[in-house]
Amino acid sequence: MSDLAPQPGGFSVSPTDGDNRYKAVQHKLKMLGTAMDLAGNELEQLLRGMRMNAQRAEGLAVDIAHAELDRKFVEMTNQVAVALGGAAVEVRKLHETAQEVSCLATDVRRTHARLYEGLDTIRSGRKERTPKPGFFAH
Repeated sequence: MSDLAPQPGGFSVSPTDGDNRYKAVQHKLKMLGTAMDLAGNELEQLLRGMRMNAQRAEGLAVDIAHAELDRKFVEMTNQVAVALGGAAVEVRKLHETAQEVSCLATDVRRTHARLYEGLDTIRSGRKERTPKPGFFAH
């Protein structure tokens, strides 16, 4: 069983909903960035494990060959090593994507804050109710 299986009570990203208030959007972006950071860490661990297992399989294939066992076992073990190596390449790509999404979420969060924090401060300080975002767009 994989160590990457979801753990009960583990970290999860906020569900998407229609709450587009400034603080809610900031929170969602922060949670997305954090989730991608955690996923990146787990993928890095998986990548190391896959590479180690691929090297072990290669070494095992050599040992099987030296023991002069049937050639099909050497070939099957080599195929496992190649498959693990190929899967590790894809995990590396996924790891890089998770890192990129994390960085983009941070950038979007900063841009969102720069554009809308002042407006949120004004709206939050008023006693009177103000129209919801998007009200004037209709």
